[in-house]
Amino acid sequence: MNQADPGFGELRSGNLGVRLAVDADEIDAVQALRYRVFYTEMGAHPDAPTAATQRDRDDFDAVADHLLVVDHDRGEGAQSVVGTYRLIRRPAAARLGRWYSAGEYDISRITGFDGQVLELGRSCVDAAYRTRGTLQLLWGGIAAYVFKHEVALMFGCASLPGTDLDVLADELTYLAANHMAPEAIRPVALPDRYVPMLRRDPAGIDVKRTLVSLPPLVKGYLRLGGFVGDGAVLDHQFNTTDVAVVVKTDLVTDKYYRHYERRLREA
Repeated sequence: MNQADPGFGELRSGNLGVRLAVDADEIDAVQALRYRVFYTEMGAHPDAPTAATQRDRDDFDAVADHLLVVDHDRGEGAQSVVGTYRLIRRPAAARLGRWYSAGEYDISRITGFDGQVLELGRSCVDAAYRTRGTLQLLWGGIAAYVFKHEVALMFGCASLPGTDLDVLADELTYLAANHMAPEAIRPVALPDRYVPMLRRDPAGIDVKRTLVSLPPLVKGYLRLGGFVGDGAVLDHQFNTTDVAVVVKTDLVTDKYYRHYERRLREA
């Protein structure tokens, strides 16, 4: 985490706020929250160190910025953390010599993009706070971060629950048939992990039902004009089926630009 750069301060909505983590205790709270959501709630399979510490952590945590949703009614600092999103820019990835998504996808077209890029990942929210307002607050924090760092392209891996491809056939097919990224910025699943997304005839899909069943995070990317990459990836450790997502920030709706640019000016 870049502690010398506090980012954009804090954006507030009632008792909730969104800001960047500022110390090691808050990052520890992030890792504890991720463990509760990913492992305890969603059925991910921990290795021995992860189970012993009850923390979801990896090498990227030390170089990333950690966006937080905090509930001031719970106090301040680590005890207030109720949501998180991990943000990685080029300098952070350069420190490790790799991007997280590169473990599942060929992202060379993205990393070769002429402009600032931002990798999004490890998003989760405490079960008691999974409301539309909390998700909007997270997106507001991302928008503020994008403005501050002049990010032109956002990308990452989004997860569908479970690894049963028959159960997820409609969702995967819908995404591939309707939201495939332009070739110039299209991630492609690595050959040894590639799972075809077109799993049935797109014309036979109940689009309304399929959209309802998509995870809120995936729907959030689509509302921002997001695309998906070519091929899904099964993540058996986390009990998910992953899709690559790409969002060009110039396609973010005027509503988001006007709203958060105004709030930043006021701040």
